[in-house]
Amino acid sequence: MIGRREVITLLGGAATWPLAARAQQRTMPVIGYLSAASPSQTAPLVAALRQSVSEAGYVEGKNLAIEYRWAEGQYDRLPAMAAELVHRQVAVIVASPTPAAVVAKAATATIPIVFHVASDPVKLGLVAGLARPGGNATGANSFLADLGAKQLGLLHDLLPTASRIGVLINPANANFEIVTKDVTAAATAIGLEIEIIHARDSREIDTAIAGFIRSKTDALLIGGDALFYTRRLQLTTLATRHAIPVVYSQREFVEVGGLVSYGASATDAHRKLGVYVGRILNGAKPADLPVEQPTKFDLVLNLITAKALGISVPEKFLVAADEVIE
Repeated sequence: MIGRREVITLLGGAATWPLAARAQQRTMPVIGYLSAASPSQTAPLVAALRQSVSEAGYVEGKNLAIEYRWAEGQYDRLPAMAAELVHRQVAVIVASPTPAAVVAKAATATIPIVFHVASDPVKLGLVAGLARPGGNATGANSFLADLGAKQLGLLHDLLPTASRIGVLINPANANFEIVTKDVTAAATAIGLEIEIIHARDSREIDTAIAGFIRSKTDALLIGGDALFYTRRLQLTTLATRHAIPVVYSQREFVEVGGLVSYGASATDAHRKLGVYVGRILNGAKPADLPVEQPTKFDLVLNLITAKALGISVPEKFLVAADEVIE
């Protein structure tokens, strides 16, 4: 039989347990993940981020919570999503890629931001300097917006007789002026004629590709962009259907049938973001963490697609490729 003292003890424990649980919830750090892309298309990136964060001792669902916000290529949704995370008072905002980073920076000057962008974050106004960012933001720069000249050169090596190149850019991306200027200058230097067409959504992608076909474009360059990354199966399918050679910025396009890509690994960048998130959760300040920059750019070729397009790949191109899918 339980005595009066035992009953009081049990009731006291029952009363304090929810308070303890709520206190634990309040102390568990929350990361806000703000993405311009979609969850299904960026799953490997998020997995790399979580793995790196866990190595710092923070495991999602155990002693860490992550709140996800996905714009799915609709950049006008980002400001409201960023405002939600700021209102939630998350410990850190991870923002990827450039459109999300710019919006996150505009939303808060106090919550730490760890970003993944495609061009110089100093020019984007995200940091004061690469070595010492200052302020509340740091992260990784993949230089995707600065690779247009190299990508045009690769197309020229692969298709020496091509003279008219189409360039697809999302004008809603903060990088679009940089990409336009870069590829225009590169095309002039090589002696190529280029046609730049904009696309802001899935429907405009279809319209843009149809426009390239009508203008008898020899090949395409697809600018690095979250919308295009999310719609990579749509883009590679259209390119295959109309037998258009295309160079992309990320290997994921080549994995689903694209011809060739040249760029830094977004997965590696997210691993670095996870390291920085862990350090910030452990007390580091973004102002003191230098912006990470890639040390390697991968050339990936889909030989199956090349053969289907009737392209005879030069031996030197095959030797230069970091990976050949066949």
